[in-house]
Amino acid sequence: MNPPATPEKPDRPATSATPETPILTHPGFRLLWASGTISGLGSWLLVVALPFRVFQLTGSPAATGLTLALESLPALLIGPWAGALLDRRHLARAMWQADLASAAAVALILPAGGAGRLWLIYLAVLGESLATTVFRPAARALTPAVMGTGPELNAANSLTALTGSVLRLAAPPLGALLLAGPGITAVLLIDIASYLASACLIARLSRRIPAPVPAAARHPKAPTAHRTTPAERPAELRTDLRAGLRHVAATPLLRGPLLGNGVFLTANAALTVLLVPFVVGRLHAPGYAVGYLVSGLGAGYVIGSAVSRRALLALGIRRVLGATQLANAAAYFALFNAPTLPLAVAAAVLIGLPGSMLLISVETHVQRTAPPGMLARVGALFFAADSLAAVVGALGAPVLVAALGLPAALNAISAFALLAVPVTLTSLPAPTPRADPTPPPGPAPPPDRAPPPGKPLR
Repeated sequence: MNPPATPEKPDRPATSATPETPILTHPGFRLLWASGTISGLGSWLLVVALPFRVFQLTGSPAATGLTLALESLPALLIGPWAGALLDRRHLARAMWQADLASAAAVALILPAGGAGRLWLIYLAVLGESLATTVFRPAARALTPAVMGTGPELNAANSLTALTGSVLRLAAPPLGALLLAGPGITAVLLIDIASYLASACLIARLSRRIPAPVPAAARHPKAPTAHRTTPAERPAELRTDLRAGLRHVAATPLLRGPLLGNGVFLTANAALTVLLVPFVVGRLHAPGYAVGYLVSGLGAGYVIGSAVSRRALLALGIRRVLGATQLANAAAYFALFNAPTLPLAVAAAVLIGLPGSMLLISVETHVQRTAPPGMLARVGALFFAADSLAAVVGALGAPVLVAALGLPAALNAISAFALLAVPVTLTSLPAPTPRADPTPPPGPAPPPDRAPPPGKPLR
């Protein structure tokens, strides 16, 4: 049976990493960053347009919640299996193929012009989410494979998050303008084009990265090494998946963030479902004004992205998670009790700042803590947990609204978000002094050898 593939190595030798080196001078990361930026623009436009479109066609929070649930279903059901498969596959190739599949899925929304064709929107959401289930863990695993696990990894994640925050700030107003002007078709065409452009960039990156070497080729004299037959692959995937599950369950540094973030993201998903009804029913604003709230989140994300790197180094993952979860819950109360749209936008900024720090810290922590050969599996398990939280929150929010009414439901969910703090602090162990795992900069290794841990690949 073949062991999981080792991290993919670009065909250029490593160079010494220094914190002062501009991160975009790295050619592999530059392609990865450009791909995410372009596809992120189209995706954020759709984030604003799609819930508004579903609510416009149905007037139902439950229909909006079903859309969010369908977005999360593939990652929940097949995400861990996809992660186990990706640990044995060429990550960049899987990413550009997923981009093409996402473009085809979004194109299904184009003919969905009435409530009678709402099923096309649901089918498109399901297809795009299925492709994203492959893309996200592959991207998470590819970043440290390209950059190493040293200081440049944190810098790469911070820049990626900062770029996403700028998109979060700028794209929603653009989406609102497009909805008010050319309409939903313009948003869909831009999103499709962004996926196609992203696929081209990742395909270029794919040529820089050789395919994983099979175990039989790496260890030709090993008596157990053999070429996997098609009949053996399902059993191997099950074995790999169980190994990933056992590793996360037995590692408090992974199990703690998984549990605490699960509680927090459940509340976040429920409140996301109720965002459009809140804007329309409580603030008495047009539905597309939700784009202004998302822009407020983006402004907070820009600030949080800029300070997250130092916060994680200074405070450690346990304190960062606890503090940001507490701050987010308090900001939820401020948002959903705001009497006017400008005050709600200000509260959204307060949500985005710790929210950005939270997401960047978890991303970097998982990339550094998971073994390289398990990174796609562990990442997919985290995404599956996120998706479970999204499904529970999306389906539970309309039930709470029916039972309590919209104002009481919003405050009850905000209170539930506070539970993430004690869950995180009790399940994540306190830090203990340890040596810095990042080796000091040194000369580049020979081209036929992998660089030492912590150093970027070029």
